[in-house]
Amino acid sequence: MPGGRLTQQERQQIALGLADGLAYAEIARRLDRPTSTVTREVMRNGGPTDYRADLAHRATERRAHRRRQPAPRGERAPSREYGRDAEAVREYEEAFTTLLMQSGLPKMMARVLTCLYTTDAGSLTASELGRRLQVSPASVSKAITFLESRDLIRRERDERRRERYVVDNELWYQAMIASAKANAQLAETARQGVGILGPDTPAAVRLENIARFVDFVGESIIRAAEQAREVLYAAPDPSAAPGPASDPAPDPSA
Repeated sequence: MPGGRLTQQERQQIALGLADGLAYAEIARRLDRPTSTVTREVMRNGGPTDYRADLAHRATERRAHRRRQPAPRGERAPSREYGRDAEAVREYEEAFTTLLMQSGLPKMMARVLTCLYTTDAGSLTASELGRRLQVSPASVSKAITFLESRDLIRRERDERRRERYVVDNELWYQAMIASAKANAQLAETARQGVGILGPDTPAAVRLENIARFVDFVGESIIRAAEQAREVLYAAPDPSAAPGPASDPAPDPSA
């Protein structure tokens, strides 16, 4: 039934749908399930090319078994803090991980990043990550190396000289600026093709238009990131209504 756990038969239907090249939405329609359920199921069990119904079913059973086990003594379950619903937290973490995987992150890297973002402190040691994710130190180390190389996390030492891996608001700003720089490089490469292929040729015109578009987007990203940077550090206003702010954005030329 919609909303319940996927059955083994449903997983087999998902595998058949993927083999037939069906979109997630079509597979979900045939199962009478939300598209997000099918997407999350596939992405956390190998992706569209490596999904196996039997392996996915066994992995789900193992996760369910781990959830029933009590947390180790002395380790406070983060999902219980602030009166949080443990099951709702786990579902959210899985959804967040799936979204990161869809954006291109490998599964373990997405799991580590989700773990850091959903931790109130915004930082964890390697051993803490390993315990929370129930993975080996080698898996954590590989994920940390990958994420750090892409400026998605940073490391620092605490008062006990332990290395901690941190996500903070400044990383979002830096990621936007890095994205703009990548756009600028793409525009430059496109314009190199204009000279090689010959001005006014159809291919050159296409590349020039791409370069102009990418330039505009990159400049807009930088301008917006500079204007919105302070939002990353502002305390939320509980009386403010959700949605776009009513005040106009500051004019950077002023």
